[in-house]
Amino acid sequence: MSKTVLITGAGSGIGRDTAFALAARGHRVLATTFNETQADELRALCQHRGVAMDVFKLDICSAADRELILAKQPDVLINNAALGDSGSLAEVDVDRIRRLFEVNLFATLELTQLALRSMIARQSGTVLFVSSIAGRIPMPFLMPYSMSKFALSAAGAGLREEMDQLGRNVQIALIEPGAIHTGFNQSMTESKYAWMGEKSYFKAQAALMHAKEKRIFGFLEARSTDSIVRQIVRATEARRPKLRYVAPWLQGAGVRLARIFGA
Repeated sequence: MSKTVLITGAGSGIGRDTAFALAARGHRVLATTFNETQADELRALCQHRGVAMDVFKLDICSAADRELILAKQPDVLINNAALGDSGSLAEVDVDRIRRLFEVNLFATLELTQLALRSMIARQSGTVLFVSSIAGRIPMPFLMPYSMSKFALSAAGAGLREEMDQLGRNVQIALIEPGAIHTGFNQSMTESKYAWMGEKSYFKAQAALMHAKEKRIFGFLEARSTDSIVRQIVRATEARRPKLRYVAPWLQGAGVRLARIFGA
């Protein structure tokens, strides 16, 4: 059955690929982007590919933009928009962390509350939170991002229980991508080197840290978003989605093993 699906952060990466995958399956896709430039680029790509999609700017940190969702009344909301930042918690500017939480948690929750109004009223709907496997285990030097995803995963799991108690057939699920080559991870890990200087506690380790990160992501990252996109499509179309959808599978299994052994 075709659904109206609104996805945030559809201007690139996982969000954009998910939007095209859902449109290909016959869903009405409301693909939203952070700014008008991204929206124009996505419209041009849709035209090039011959894909029908409703594309518009929706900055989730803008109250006026968030209210656009009230008229759209999507069957499914995919909360994909997010920021990444990195650095040691011993020295990172806390305002950088606040900014991450504003986007990755607070604005996401505000948008979700607006979507839930119509979902609860009509007793039908699904909300997907795109979190991360970084929200399952602590990741040194990625903790600004990791903490925001820990919080988002907790919020999604708790909201799922609340909606179950309400008994209005509103479904909540978590999407937890691993390391996937979209450029997001590189941008996030590089962000700390813009401010780590001579006063950094880790200045003597910075060059080795930088090289190690490149090796790790070069080894771990999946070359394609296909595996996580399949999971998002599955959760979107499910009558009763699971709590968690993780991909690539091998990375998810590694996280579970790490938790079992106390990581």
